[in-house]
Amino acid sequence: MVTKLLPEHIYIYWILFDLYHTNPCSNRMFSWIFIPLFLQIPNFFCVFISYNISKCYYIIAEDFHHKGDVVIGAFFPIHTYHTMNKVPHPYLPYYYMDNYLQYNFKSYQYILALLFAIEEINGNPNLLPNISLGFDFYNVRFTEKDTLMNVCMWLTAHREKFILPNYNCEKKYFTAALTGTSWTISAQIGTLFQLFKFPQLNSFLKNIEVGGQMRLDWRQEVNVKYDILNIWNLPNGFGRKVKIGSFSPNAPQGQQLSLTEQIIQWPEEFSEIPRSVCSESCGHGFRKVILEGSAVCCYKCTPCAHNEISNKTDEDQCMKCPESHYANTEKNYCLKKAVSFLAYEDLLGMILASITLCLSALTVIVIGIFVKNRHTPIVKANNQALSYILLITLTFCFLCSLTFIGQPNKNTCTLQQTTFGVAFTAALATVLAKAITVVIAFKATFPGRIVRWLMISRAPNYIIPICTLIQVGFCGTWMATYPPFIDQDAHTEHGHIIIFCNKGSSVAFHCVLGYLCFLALCGYTVAFLSRTLPDTFNESKFLSFSLLVFFCVWVTFLPVYHSTKGKFMVATEIFSILASSTALLGFIFGPKCYIVLLRPDENTFNYIRNKIHSRKNKSQKT
Repeated sequence: MVTKLLPEHIYIYWILFDLYHTNPCSNRMFSWIFIPLFLQIPNFFCVFISYNISKCYYIIAEDFHHKGDVVIGAFFPIHTYHTMNKVPHPYLPYYYMDNYLQYNFKSYQYILALLFAIEEINGNPNLLPNISLGFDFYNVRFTEKDTLMNVCMWLTAHREKFILPNYNCEKKYFTAALTGTSWTISAQIGTLFQLFKFPQLNSFLKNIEVGGQMRLDWRQEVNVKYDILNIWNLPNGFGRKVKIGSFSPNAPQGQQLSLTEQIIQWPEEFSEIPRSVCSESCGHGFRKVILEGSAVCCYKCTPCAHNEISNKTDEDQCMKCPESHYANTEKNYCLKKAVSFLAYEDLLGMILASITLCLSALTVIVIGIFVKNRHTPIVKANNQALSYILLITLTFCFLCSLTFIGQPNKNTCTLQQTTFGVAFTAALATVLAKAITVVIAFKATFPGRIVRWLMISRAPNYIIPICTLIQVGFCGTWMATYPPFIDQDAHTEHGHIIIFCNKGSSVAFHCVLGYLCFLALCGYTVAFLSRTLPDTFNESKFLSFSLLVFFCVWVTFLPVYHSTKGKFMVATEIFSILASSTALLGFIFGPKCYIVLLRPDENTFNYIRNKIHSRKNKSQKT
């Protein structure tokens, strides 16, 4: 192949080359001119060596690029390829095609102006701070096929033989396109841009003079429709355009594309229908993860994390649901969480409430039994008034567990801790007073001087108010400084927001509970001292055992309480209240009710007198 250069082209080439070397001050300007010309002017070795026409021609660069954060596309006709007649080779025994390239140096001026403008913009930090401007230049040769091919290559950043649209391999951010001085090229490119929804240039131009001779009257077509053609290969190198479908951008969603895939003829290189991406689309509930070392258009799909959703295809990041919502199973929608608490309607709440009412009613029945048999010896023994006080306080201990059931509010959160602390303090103080009364009555292990002082001062009667006032002080300080409040837990139970009463001050709560355990230990110690006394009227064994069970229940309660969440945490506290109250009621009053109801013959003064007399006779014989 011989590349024919016209004399004026060679002259301009050498003038530029000479200016580049002789004028150092013009290096910056002419370096820009010389390099593009050097890239576009063919290799002169083609004159002397017989190359295939296409191989020699494609040595010429058809595009050049400058990277940037945002990119401008430029489509200008720089050179045109011309084919002449078949000419014999001057040195070799065969023919070649007489071809030459014609250059449009007017377009070079536009490109140079674009280069200088981009260089000035990138060099000025006040114009585009922290953003670099790049460009992609493509030579167009006044054929619609080549023009549209260059535009597709620019939009997809694909340099291969086959261009797969609808994705960008390099993820460039295109801002604008310059389509040269030809209105024909602008029309061709604008049609393609409209398909890609790219901001068009010259889309609403009216009555614009072009070159002083032509007027452009461009009107946007609203009901435009595009035919999709497929080139069928026929024998002898012929081809035929076959319509395989259409595209209507203004049609309703889902009806824009009409395609008959059965009549499409694919190139032989494809063993199957080509895909526009190298990975399957990530559906709802998944997000894209770029594969390291692979192209940016290749990725894998990974499910969204816990409580995150994605409701669009090919999402880069999943969206986290608010605290008041949770992700559904498919992870494509956030559902509102249901409010949860230990309600009376729940099975657990219903069971606990029923047990509470039954035990409260049982305590009231015991009070009635004691009132009815108040003149019997078993009821009169061990201070009858203290027995009534203990039964009444136990009734309140059972009923205070009802404040833990139902939807929490500010008042119930306050009543839960105060009624629990004060009621149990009064009950334990009463048990302590009964234990001290037994010890004083039998003068066990105490010197006579102390016994006389206790009998005269009636000290056991002051134990209940004193111990109760101390607990009231603890609770009052707690409520005044850091009282309980309504709190919610949105993480423990999936799909639910648990509403519960926060203790407020953990230190105050443990102080109240520790004070109750202290009273239980004191009562157990006093009752233990009177374990060897005569057991006719002595209930010290029952008192000590009930207090021991009480103490064990609340010591076990702490680790269980702190290891549970939600409804079960509240149920644990209710169960501890019911268990400890039942221990006091059952072990102290159970034996007495057994004698009163089932062994009435043993609840008489004669039976007791005979029992004491027989015990004395046995002791005298031994």
